[in-house]
Amino acid sequence: MLLKKYAEKFSAILAGLKNARDTGRVAHAYLLYGDTPETRREFPLLIAQLLLCQESDEDGNPCGSCSICRQLADETYSELYMLLPTGKSWQIPVGDRKNPEPNSVRWFEEQFYLTSNTVGGKKVGVILDCDRMNTESQNALLKTLEEPPSDTIFILTTGNPSALLPTTRSRCQILMLLENRCRFSFAGADSLFAALARLQFNAAGSLVAAEKSAVEIIEIAGNLSKMAAEKIETEWVRRLEQSQELEPSIKKRIEKQYEAAIAGEYISERNYFCGAIYTWFAQVYQLSQGSPHASLANPDVFEHCILPEKIDTLRAERALHAAEKLLYDLRFNVNEALALRSFCLGVALDPGAAQTTS
Repeated sequence: MLLKKYAEKFSAILAGLKNARDTGRVAHAYLLYGDTPETRREFPLLIAQLLLCQESDEDGNPCGSCSICRQLADETYSELYMLLPTGKSWQIPVGDRKNPEPNSVRWFEEQFYLTSNTVGGKKVGVILDCDRMNTESQNALLKTLEEPPSDTIFILTTGNPSALLPTTRSRCQILMLLENRCRFSFAGADSLFAALARLQFNAAGSLVAAEKSAVEIIEIAGNLSKMAAEKIETEWVRRLEQSQELEPSIKKRIEKQYEAAIAGEYISERNYFCGAIYTWFAQVYQLSQGSPHASLANPDVFEHCILPEKIDTLRAERALHAAEKLLYDLRFNVNEALALRSFCLGVALDPGAAQTTS
């Protein structure tokens, strides 16, 4: 149940939302600033449950088990419209003005001016990773955010609010859902950290060791697309089955969202893969400078690794620079395997001295 998952972690925010509901002061648009994709995906659904549930308990909490709560949790509520980045560019397009395509801003807006097909007439619009809207897309949404149709609530989520226009942010009430850490839960994360440990601490001067680490890291990167598709398929299986019983237009909308979810999940996982590489080398450099292990933002990346008693600062700094260059290169249309292999060779053949693990 979503409430149980977030009740303690964000109790103050939930209390504020319940008070706003009870006093008739619910904002027409919320901007959720969260540092984990899971929270950004699930918390809007919890807000919708809190506002729409007709069987709340004595504390005003959504029951989580009525038809509306279940449909919202499964993302099959007929008046729930979700917009998310799609395609290789991972963007939210503005859409054609006269005939906007699904999963575009103008298509999204249109849904809220159509007659509601639910008894309560409540519509919920969620835009995931809204910072992936460019200036044109954001400007197209401004009027709807400022003067939304009646019985409508918009919930935007982002991990990078600074990428949004000030005019977009000013039209939303901001809710901070920060955990001050990054969870690297993509498939192969533990194997990646183990490979990076061998690369940095055991492969100095060895072409064979560098190539072995490269092969491991390239394989992990290559599996991201497949694992993203499998993850979304597992999450959506119930939703897709239920969509077969819905109206053709709603069924088509859900299928389009499913395809977009796969593309978006892959881009998201790849970003976390790249971020994990940078985090590893950045924290090794911090340790080489004398930072306490407990002060690190993500000490869990070293959970299954044996670190040297002393880390050479110059070598750690050079490896960090190599990781920064890798991330820059991977932003462009380069051969991913070649870029990763070159990176591994560069780290291993750095002139810094080899290190001895404890």
